Amino acid sequence: MTEKIKHPRPQPADARKPSLVPPIVSAIASLLVPGLGQALARFYRRGLVIFGSFLSIIGLLIWRFKLVAKYDTGIVDIFKKAIHLQPFMLFLTILVALTYIWIAVDAFRVARRGGGQPVGIFFLILVVFFSIGWQIGEIDLVALVTQADDAGPALGRVLWPWKRAVTYPEEIITGITTIQAPCADEAYDPGEPNTDGPYLRSDPVCGNPSEQGGESGTNIHLTGFNFVPNTIVEIWWKDPIGNEFRQRQEGEYVSLPTDANGEFAVDIIFPYRLLPPSAGEGPKIWTVQGRQVASVGKPEASSELKLAVEKIIETIFIGMMATLFGIVLALPVSFLAARNLMSASPITMFVYYLTRTVLNIIRSIEPLIWAIIAVIVVGLGPFAGILALTLHSVAALAKLYSEAIESIDPGPIEAIHATGANWIQTVVYAVIPQVVPPFVSFTIYRWDINIRMSTIIGFVGGGGIGFLLAQWIRLLDYSAAGIAVWFIAVTVAILDYISAEIRARFV
Repeated sequence: MTEKIKHPRPQPADARKPSLVPPIVSAIASLLVPGLGQALARFYRRGLVIFGSFLSIIGLLIWRFKLVAKYDTGIVDIFKKAIHLQPFMLFLTILVALTYIWIAVDAFRVARRGGGQPVGIFFLILVVFFSIGWQIGEIDLVALVTQADDAGPALGRVLWPWKRAVTYPEEIITGITTIQAPCADEAYDPGEPNTDGPYLRSDPVCGNPSEQGGESGTNIHLTGFNFVPNTIVEIWWKDPIGNEFRQRQEGEYVSLPTDANGEFAVDIIFPYRLLPPSAGEGPKIWTVQGRQVASVGKPEASSELKLAVEKIIETIFIGMMATLFGIVLALPVSFLAARNLMSASPITMFVYYLTRTVLNIIRSIEPLIWAIIAVIVVGLGPFAGILALTLHSVAALAKLYSEAIESIDPGPIEAIHATGANWIQTVVYAVIPQVVPPFVSFTIYRWDINIRMSTIIGFVGGGGIGFLLAQWIRLLDYSAAGIAVWFIAVTVAILDYISAEIRARFV
């Protein structure tokens, strides 16, 4: 009679050992140290992630409270002041407290049931992190909605700036008369005006300017003759030292239309004007002018439009030159950064790791930062932008090229090696024929990136249209900035189409 041998039933691969402590102890442990209860229940990775996350949350919360109530001392005072200044901090505190309690509940559950998906606790932790990010980012949707209308006029000028792109040359005609201030002992005679063109007459011919914060100046009746009929006339003054300014009364500039005979009449008050001591003492001669736009010529391109065209061409060539220099320098470097070509000996492997390290360092620094450094070295202008983009292009292209080289078919390389070819011959006959298509694709992609980046590095003085755009934005000249934005958008769209066509033909 044979005895049956019982074999132990295989355990599931995901079976876990029972918890080291009872569920209630696990929960209490997580109340003392968040994540400790999960670790005691043998969920070590879960407990470690919870501990690190909650520790980060507490650190961020303390930092935010101290930042909001920076001038207060004491936990209670800091808490009260922060809640008073930013009520959102109370919501954040409640959310962190709920997370703390949930961690203990999660520890109890995993110790009792031996597992379960940690979706709930990690979702709550993510909610806390995003809530802190909301507070750090000072996100205010109410302000976004209520103040959006304030950006309407500026945004409208950016979206449709073409009135600023065209100017109309104007012919301005001027009629003048002179007034003495103050009146001298002898009567002032301004002389007979030239009646062949526009001219003015004033009554009286002398008077006193207005005083700052005091008495108003002399009331002057001004009459104009021989101006263009039914056309607006603006009243200007020229003080005794030659400075010109417009007449303003009741907060508005003085302007009025002429009648059918080209004449007008207006009463104005002798304006206030602060004169330096060098102007001297005694009566002085002031000039009153009536200015009128007589005719408007044909439309011409504005100076802003001409500058935008000039700088967008400069931008295109910055990207093009940077791409060209990047290709020339990246090609030889890419072969040194390909593992399959540099694994023949310890020396070549050292060159490989050194090349990769240098490329990673250069690539990790944005072109904007390289542009700032280049501006320090060579000064403002497009050359600084070309240097910055070239440096970053070399690192980026060399990495892409080397990865293309590493993914080629090793068969031709082995065949060339079998013939006794050296390293250069292997590259020329086995590697280059395989990498031409991806090289062309990566080059076109980088050219597209360089064109886009060349519009940005101008903000730090790297030349191109970005330099103009930064100036116009700082001056709040949104119409001119809109011209630059339109040129950038159209240029990028055209170059994107061109690059797609080149890629379709050669890749």
